Amino acid sequence: MQTDEPSSSAPLGTPLGILGGTFDPIHVAHLRLAQEALEACALGSVRFIPAGRPMHRHQPGASAADRLEMVRLALSGYTQFELDESEVLSEQPSYTVPTLERLRLNYGAQRPLVLLLGADAFLGLSRWHRWRELFALAHIAVATRPGHVIEFTGTRTNMGAQSELANEFQTRYTHSANALSASPAGRISHFAMTPLEISATAIRAQLAAGTSPRFLVPDKVLDYIQAHRLYF
Repeated sequence: MQTDEPSSSAPLGTPLGILGGTFDPIHVAHLRLAQEALEACALGSVRFIPAGRPMHRHQPGASAADRLEMVRLALSGYTQFELDESEVLSEQPSYTVPTLERLRLNYGAQRPLVLLLGADAFLGLSRWHRWRELFALAHIAVATRPGHVIEFTGTRTNMGAQSELANEFQTRYTHSANALSASPAGRISHFAMTPLEISATAIRAQLAAGTSPRFLVPDKVLDYIQAHRLYF
């Protein structure tokens, strides 16, 4: 069981990646995103935080306990991947800013925290609860993939009417991974992710239709899904 205590082997200045989500179910694209963020952003580790009661989307198809266990199984054996149970165990709604505030209390004011987002999630950031406060708590690293409309070239962006978010991007963007280690929070960067058109929605649909998502989810996760008759 992982706790909120920082690893004794992690240097104080090593950035910690934060990957939240419903993980309904967790799949190989989640794991690949974390691996590529580790390398591109020079992270010490990535902390997976399954949402207990996500407030910004439909309620998950699997229970919080089942989703937590599937993430635990998916991460087993990977020393640079950590599991954070706090949101699942909490009775409070899952919002990113309170989660980052909790991590700040545990890791201190100087540890660089890096919130990992997909491009589509980043484009919707201005609709998040207390979104402007994110930048005082963490950096944001955006995984870019084909089909999305963010253009990371200098100060150019095609976010359209999302002027506040566009301004934050233009002010805070850095192309240097080293910048994420140089300060605790406040920068926006990106990293290229191998194109993997895999979604939890499609995996749930396959299971409901009686077809197998093998090789889209880790074997241990698929075994758990089948043993507990999830999504059928």
